[in-house]
Amino acid sequence: MARDLAPDPPARRGRLRVYLGSAPGVGKTYRMLDEARRRQERGADVVVGYIECHGRRHTENMLQGLDVIPRLTRTYRESEFHEMDLDALLARRPSVALVDELAHTNIPGGRNAKRWQDIGALLTAGIDVITTVNIQHLESLNDVVQKITGIPQRETVPDEVVRRADQIELVDMAPQALRRRMAHGNVYKAEKVDAALSNYFRVGNLTALRELALLWVAGRVDEGLREYRASHNIDRVWETRERVVVALTGGPEGETLIRRAARIADRMAGGELLALHITRSDGLAGASSGRLAQQRHLVESLGGSYHVVVGDDIPTALLDFARANHATQLVLGTSRRGRITRFLTGPGIGETTVDASEDIDVHMVTHEFTGRGRLPSLGRRHSRRRTVAGFTSGLLLPGLLTEILSRLHPTLNLTTVALIFQLGVVAVALLGGAASALMASLIASFLLNYYFMPPLHTFSVGGPNNVIALVVFAVVALTVSTVVDRATRQTGRAARATAEAETLSTLAGSVLRGADALPALLEKSRTAFAMDSAALLDRSSGEVLLRSDSGTPPVAEGATTEIPIGVDALLVLSGRRLPAADQRVLTAFTAHLAAALERDRLATVAAEVEPIKAADRMRTALLAAVSHDLRTPLAIARASVGSLRSPDVEFSPEDQAELLATADESLIRLTGLVENLLDMSRLQAGALTLNLTPVHLDDLLPRALDSLDDPEAPVQSVGLDAAPPVIADPPLLERVLANVISNALRFNAPGAPVLVTAGAHLDLVEIRVIDRGPGIAREDQDAVFLPFQRLGDTDNTTGVGLGLALSRGFAEAMGGTLEVEDTPGGGTTMLLTLPAAPAPAPAPAPTPTPAPAPSGDER
Repeated sequence: MARDLAPDPPARRGRLRVYLGSAPGVGKTYRMLDEARRRQERGADVVVGYIECHGRRHTENMLQGLDVIPRLTRTYRESEFHEMDLDALLARRPSVALVDELAHTNIPGGRNAKRWQDIGALLTAGIDVITTVNIQHLESLNDVVQKITGIPQRETVPDEVVRRADQIELVDMAPQALRRRMAHGNVYKAEKVDAALSNYFRVGNLTALRELALLWVAGRVDEGLREYRASHNIDRVWETRERVVVALTGGPEGETLIRRAARIADRMAGGELLALHITRSDGLAGASSGRLAQQRHLVESLGGSYHVVVGDDIPTALLDFARANHATQLVLGTSRRGRITRFLTGPGIGETTVDASEDIDVHMVTHEFTGRGRLPSLGRRHSRRRTVAGFTSGLLLPGLLTEILSRLHPTLNLTTVALIFQLGVVAVALLGGAASALMASLIASFLLNYYFMPPLHTFSVGGPNNVIALVVFAVVALTVSTVVDRATRQTGRAARATAEAETLSTLAGSVLRGADALPALLEKSRTAFAMDSAALLDRSSGEVLLRSDSGTPPVAEGATTEIPIGVDALLVLSGRRLPAADQRVLTAFTAHLAAALERDRLATVAAEVEPIKAADRMRTALLAAVSHDLRTPLAIARASVGSLRSPDVEFSPEDQAELLATADESLIRLTGLVENLLDMSRLQAGALTLNLTPVHLDDLLPRALDSLDDPEAPVQSVGLDAAPPVIADPPLLERVLANVISNALRFNAPGAPVLVTAGAHLDLVEIRVIDRGPGIAREDQDAVFLPFQRLGDTDNTTGVGLGLALSRGFAEAMGGTLEVEDTPGGGTTMLLTLPAAPAPAPAPAPTPTPAPAPSGDER
């Protein structure tokens, strides 16, 4: 009986549809409700499990007519919270359930800790679920979003939960459109709009979040495409977007190929550049590590990615990589081999790749090094002494063996004699290489025929068996000597490659661990090549820029190696002559040194230019103030005094008092201007010591308002008491605020108050002075900081005379900035940014005093 009452197991797992928003307020919940109404019209049983409308009228209207499961009330820490009733929803068993806010954390006491776990239970029960989530709640992007917005997201959802959704739909909106929606009150209540626009919903934040959402969804689409192609065994390239792979050998033609491939990728929006270097499985690549490092830097500077794969069959490895990355085009350089080499060795990598490329376009790019390669070497290169020793042994060793074996001939058969001769050829190959071994094998063949093959002491060969034996001996001797020489050469290259890899690994580690890259690189260059000293010289003057030791001169006569670094510097290594094999590794060191020098040069130039720029801004503001603000009150004062001194007019006592008051007001204004200009001139000359202290904005603003012409002007402040204190000079900050607020009042809409807000962003405090006036055209926003550009305001008698140019100068002197923003809905926002004061260190906890031990009477 109980078995009959048990619910039937679901025939299928429910399907999940996710509306992914680029930011709050873009309309995810509205779109979800719109989809629910369409499904309901088609006859589906749609139930609302949990919806959060946030008081938005349009969203609440979309909820009308849908069946809503009542929320469950839970008490937590003496407060009541409303949660989704999962058990009621499972008992109702609709075909489609709407569950808002996927990343929500449930109040303790329920079945699951997270709402996405509740949704998993619904899906397991066979219920289709439609849900919403914002891009900032994805676990993998949590730290990135915090760096962008400065606000940590405490509620997150694992990316895999969203990736497993059957459908993901991005709900997107341009940042400016979202800010207009907020300004019209369609997202937050009116009292929260200005604070939200000034903090989280800035244009830069919204643009970055939008890009994150687009990239995440694009990656999900790309992943789905790969899964589809794999499940349907599709190997052909689908040209959904251009992916250009450029093959790099480490040769000098690499930069030409990279730039050509970058131009091809840029012809289509969304094109990708992938650079590929294929190294052999034995690690014995003959490419220049230094040149590859430079080419990698070029690829990354052009926005591409650099890859290294292992493969002995280069065309196969190249095409496998291209197909695995859905490449549409390959860029290869034409062969550096000459015509004779191509004739001897057959088709090269380019021709083989073109024949096997199928639906991938292959570009063969010509370059200045085409056909300039050398003939393949018959053997490895040895020193002159070893080469002479090899050829000498090739001449003498067969004769010496003949002398010894001829005396033992009656006791040795022909096979034994031939094997001993082959052993001698192998010994010559080990000593002198394949060329000397070839000579030794030919001499041994003649001697074997003359002294040990019948008929003896003649070069004629008796019988076909002896002919075959002689030919086999020559072929085997030559083959074995070649194999031995190649194995020896590979062993040497392997040891060399291992040493180079260890050296470069140590180089990278020393640079990463060191505080200053340039001295670390120079010291590593000296120690890695066992030199006495290493120095960086200026190529034009010969001056020593940096030296790794203090005792050895930078240049030692007859024992130096000089390597140019860019066009201005020279690396000089002293102590021993570097062999040619070390030059290849040294190029990697020079590439790092060149990059470090360039960084130091740019840092030095920036440090030198910044004071000049600051002085120029001060000078410009000072001259503008002298030519404008001083002239107006001075002219008024002179006119008033001149009128009083004129004998032609008799003024009444009231007129005299008015003229004196006008002159006095102008002189007071002139005194204030002179004080401000003197402060700026001292600041420009470095003679003004700023008193930078923590300043509380809510204490400073009333003093700034008192200095206005109309202290009763309509000014409202929001968030100043909650903002952290700023590091500033109080009088200077008071002047800046008074001037910016005065400008806002001058251009504000009649009857509307000027709003002053403040909020923390990372380690800065942003102060916004917002008016609802006509606003400033985008092309004129920089002009307002030019000396006294009032954009249509011809009244030169108003204001305190401290123009916006001076305000910006004071703000920058205190380590801040002053910029212009548009006020959503119309108006201008002046953004003053200042460093936040560091939080005070917590006081140390008092050390508890140990209680005295109880006496015998207390027991």
